[in-house]
Amino acid sequence: MAQVPQTFFDALAVRTWCGLTLRALGRAREEIDAINVYPVADGDTGTNLYLTAESAAAAVEAVFEAHDAHGLGKPALAEAARAMAHGALIGARGNSGTILAQLLRGMAQVLAADDETAHTDGEGLGLALRHAADSARRAVAHPVEGTVLTVASAAADAAGGAQGDCGTIARAAYDGARAALAATPGQLAVLERAGVVDAGGRGLVAVLGALVETFTGEVPRAVPVVSDLGHARVAGDDTDMTSVEVPADVIEECADAPGTHGPAFEVIYLLEADDTAVERLRQRLDGLGDSLVVVGGDGLWNVHVHVDDAGAAVEAGVEAGRPYRIRITHFGLGDVHTTGAERPRREPAQRAVVAVVPGEGLAGLYTEAGATTVLARPGEPPASGELVEAVRRAHAREVVLLPNDADLRHTAAAAAEQARTEGIRVALIPTRSAVQGIAALAVHEPERRFDEDVVQMTSAAGATRYAEVAVAERQSWTMAGICQAGDVLGLIDGDVAVIGSDVTVTAEAVLDRMLSAGGELVTLVLGDEAPETVAEHLEARVRESYLAVDTVVYRGGRQGALLLIGVE
Repeated sequence: MAQVPQTFFDALAVRTWCGLTLRALGRAREEIDAINVYPVADGDTGTNLYLTAESAAAAVEAVFEAHDAHGLGKPALAEAARAMAHGALIGARGNSGTILAQLLRGMAQVLAADDETAHTDGEGLGLALRHAADSARRAVAHPVEGTVLTVASAAADAAGGAQGDCGTIARAAYDGARAALAATPGQLAVLERAGVVDAGGRGLVAVLGALVETFTGEVPRAVPVVSDLGHARVAGDDTDMTSVEVPADVIEECADAPGTHGPAFEVIYLLEADDTAVERLRQRLDGLGDSLVVVGGDGLWNVHVHVDDAGAAVEAGVEAGRPYRIRITHFGLGDVHTTGAERPRREPAQRAVVAVVPGEGLAGLYTEAGATTVLARPGEPPASGELVEAVRRAHAREVVLLPNDADLRHTAAAAAEQARTEGIRVALIPTRSAVQGIAALAVHEPERRFDEDVVQMTSAAGATRYAEVAVAERQSWTMAGICQAGDVLGLIDGDVAVIGSDVTVTAEAVLDRMLSAGGELVTLVLGDEAPETVAEHLEARVRESYLAVDTVVYRGGRQGALLLIGVE
């Protein structure tokens, strides 16, 4: 992490702020989850904020890594700010995470404006906080006071009334947000009954605290989180805030209060659509449910809504544009957060497989084979928090984790380490391609001893050579020579081996090179943009030229590469 304090807003300050925010939300996650009673007492606000911030931080790190790799020095403020906003947008989780994404987008729109020098000082920071609060409020269909929106507005008001450098403005915003947070129980009846402050607002105060630390190097004072008969307990005092829990009878009382019974499903998706279509979508979704938040712009949006008819919410997105990364959560009649009843305990399975997959087609294939999947869209790798969440969702004592991407090895290792601290036995098999994951899954036997199963799966993956056929996005040097944008590349075991102009011809050259070393089974995974005839041509090539070699073909969907090839 970069050194603090920073003296003005630049790309390094964005990077530092993202890192400190992630650390602050990581420390406060359980505490925030515990006080989450509005708009739905589903106990995940802290987790959703953390995952959203993690996606933002990863996007900023990717920009810095790209500049380092190409010897370009430090990125510009505009580039880092846009990356932060985009990362938060595509990784936003839940109502709170979606609003945080819009807050960061609002700030980025000011920080990344054309006249960059006007927005790097304290005055620029104040303008950014004001724009962030206003844009977040506009993104919510029916703003409610006593929530994160109130806290954001108070922070912007306080920042606007202060003068000085970025540290002074950040501290004023933090103090304003902290005071507004303490007042939220008096603004929202459900918070008052539960004796807590707003969970989303508490998360925003942590984010602003990280901003103060970025510009001053000082960790701000503690934050009141739970009020008990008028006496606020404070995060950071002698109370262990990770053990704060709203009593079940209080949650039940809040759930039974008038106006708190809500829809059964939370629906979230990313949407590619134009502004006009999104405005129509807002109106339609507003009629279907509540807690509607639509954030984004420039053709990409994150849609969040609570509805009874999840299918209708998704269909509305299809009519507006192209929805993807669709997540539907059933709040559940028997949920402890909505009824106060004890959640029925489900006995953990002995063993499960969690796999990252690059397309919807392979996700279906892996799921049919019994794996819990995490979808990795092109250019949108999953964060470690998403992998940890998938491990938890698998609900098993032992988990085999397949990252299926060489670039995800560190992310997967961090997720495995986190899961181990929660008492789950995790084995990470360093698969570098989805075809290696398929080979590993094919020999998986849950009845075997865990160590033996991991050894067999690792051996099968290691014995599978992998390749992909993709289109070059830019001119660059490769192991096979210089490629131009638009060239067809054949990569074997991660390195460019063939440069061509025709997909089928390039794929055949790659396959011949792989089979020259022998093989018994060829696996082909076709992307949506691959020519319809390429699989048939390659199957015929194997049949005619390589005796006793079988071929299996799968549809991968929108997976980035035109074609994945595995040879076992």
